[in-house]
Amino acid sequence: MPLDFKFIGLRIRTTRKLKSFTQADLAELIDMSVPYISQIETATKQASLTSLVLIANALSVTVDSLLLGNQTNDHAQYCSELACLIDDCNSEESRFIYEMACAAKNSLRNNRWFQKNSGGR
Repeated sequence: MPLDFKFIGLRIRTTRKLKSFTQADLAELIDMSVPYISQIETATKQASLTSLVLIANALSVTVDSLLLGNQTNDHAQYCSELACLIDDCNSEESRFIYEMACAAKNSLRNNRWFQKNSGGR
């Protein structure tokens, strides 16, 4: 499966903006040019593994989070996505998101049980 560099670029741009970095800030941190950062974010150039590691380090995220969505294992993708979701949360926000996820899971499983046992009515 080929890598989706548009998606990777979008994740880099989104993460960069969440960290309140400009392209110039990121370029300076990794000693690359602003046009190169722009080209990676728009997928007109494909980031090398070295560039991805430098970008991830500068943004204080894992390379996994930048590559998220390029794997075929949906379960692993969602686990990583949930981890990214709470990465910048304080403990109260993290707990609230966790409780909401637990409630959603319980509701989903309860509804599946209901559908199985009621003939889908």
